Amino acid sequence: MSKRHRLPAAAPALAANAPPAEAAIGTLAGDVLRGLNATPRQLSSKYFYDARGSRLFERIMRLPAYYPTRVEARLLRRHARALLGALVPTAAPVELLELGSGDGRKTLALCRDWLKAGTSLSYRPMDISAQALERLGQRVARQLPALSVQPLCGDYFQTWPLPQARRHQVALFLGSNLGNFTDAEAHRFLRRVRAHLRAGDSLLLGLDLRKDPRTVLAAYDDPEGVTAAFNLNLLRRLNRELGMDFDLDGFRHYASYCPLQGVARSFLVSQRAQTVNSRVLGQSFPFGPGEVIYTEQSQKYERAGVDAMAVACGFAVHAWFEDPELPYALVACRAQA
Repeated sequence: MSKRHRLPAAAPALAANAPPAEAAIGTLAGDVLRGLNATPRQLSSKYFYDARGSRLFERIMRLPAYYPTRVEARLLRRHARALLGALVPTAAPVELLELGSGDGRKTLALCRDWLKAGTSLSYRPMDISAQALERLGQRVARQLPALSVQPLCGDYFQTWPLPQARRHQVALFLGSNLGNFTDAEAHRFLRRVRAHLRAGDSLLLGLDLRKDPRTVLAAYDDPEGVTAAFNLNLLRRLNRELGMDFDLDGFRHYASYCPLQGVARSFLVSQRAQTVNSRVLGQSFPFGPGEVIYTEQSQKYERAGVDAMAVACGFAVHAWFEDPELPYALVACRAQA
């Protein structure tokens, strides 16, 4: 699991009585309507993060079995100066754009090291959560008041700031967030990032790599049950915001990992025959026993595939920093002409 974004969803025709504005693509109502009418049924992982979901994910990141957050943070601390050299080829001022910043905890440690190195640095955290950005601003004020920060709330590509002359843009996409996309979606996403960068600007990716399947699976199915609560909380949110009547005891969290594909997947599994209704969507959704709702995927990468993907999307891998114990990589890419 990583900070989630979205899963692909089929787009069946809208229910006749669904309000068009509420059921538009990209809204909670529209995405849920399409996802629950798809085969298999699916819900976008970007909707995990209401207030309760965010608190649960913070607990997940502290679990012993959930390695990605702590390994990535360790790599950022260990290689901060080398990353600066790999991402910023000259001594130009840096505009650091973080896509899906959350509370920015790991990135502030990187910023601190870059400021100590004498870098002229401005930080532009980008997130769909106004609350996360508010917490980030408070953390910066306490821990790093010298850092220039301008939070950007909303869709990355709608809020992306225009590049400034003589300032090098560095985009961060950490947390193995890219792995939440299918291969086709990941390519589309990276091409859009490339379209917003100038040739010579940089992108830093945090990517989880293939490893012992038992290690991966434990990260997505902790014995404490926090991940299960996090997954089920999505149904609680739909009950509250879409007038649905999901019985949370009628669904269970299920996680899997396929080492052949290198993909971890999470599901909610119906425990019996049941029908879920939505007052807002004006539709009922029948579930059979054992029927699943697909809520997340997380791709685990290999270096050859990352190199090929970067080239196909207009980047070249310039440096690779990998944790030797729990394979995870920070990948410094340069935008090509």
